[in-house]
Amino acid sequence: MTAFNYRIADEIFQRFPGYVRGVVIAHELTNGPSPQALINLLREAEASVRARVKAEAVAEEPRIKSWREAYRAFGAKPAEFRSSIEGMTRRALRNDRLPAINALVDIGNLISLRHLLPAGAHAIDLLAGDIALRFATGAEQFVAFGSTETERPLPGEVIFAEGGTVLTRRWTWRQARHTLTLTETRAVEFNIDGLPPVAPAEVAQAGAEIMELVQRFCGGRARFVLLVPDHPSVSLAG
Repeated sequence: MTAFNYRIADEIFQRFPGYVRGVVIAHELTNGPSPQALINLLREAEASVRARVKAEAVAEEPRIKSWREAYRAFGAKPAEFRSSIEGMTRRALRNDRLPAINALVDIGNLISLRHLLPAGAHAIDLLAGDIALRFATGAEQFVAFGSTETERPLPGEVIFAEGGTVLTRRWTWRQARHTLTLTETRAVEFNIDGLPPVAPAEVAQAGAEIMELVQRFCGGRARFVLLVPDHPSVSLAG
């Protein structure tokens, strides 16, 4: 595949001090249904949420509250648009098990729950251009997973995009169909988002855990980079 570039816009770091994004880039993978050992790890991660978070105080959990505040800062109502980690936490607290989708997706989900931070994968063997985390102009297009309707993000909304195609709306809210991780996916990048109080060292630890799990269950080659203000970009080359 062509070696596209991945960048976080300077304005994101300026607007959200302390934010870092860990990126695991993996190639030559063999994805497929999750084996029972991986599903067991996902169930353990769900149980860990129930042991740490009180159902009546989800919005005040510091690792969730920081995302609610960030959403408000770019104009999204957090009660209406919940970050991925808040949605997953609430689901775990209801004892509503996440479905086992495939190994790469399930690895991202279990790391999210284990660390209470947003983490998930995009198939990069489907890309046709560079990707970036940035503010939307409002001219971009988005087709959500499970939908055929084209939407446009609001100007100033935080988006993850390939040119004018939005891959994720509202930072960590909803993913598009375009880069879904499927059983035939052979190359991915995992995003691991850290807002204070999550420290960069924990984002790096989560990245190390993803690489170990990918190697164990999907093989291939993986590397990790921490995107920060003085190092905001990376090549997606294998």
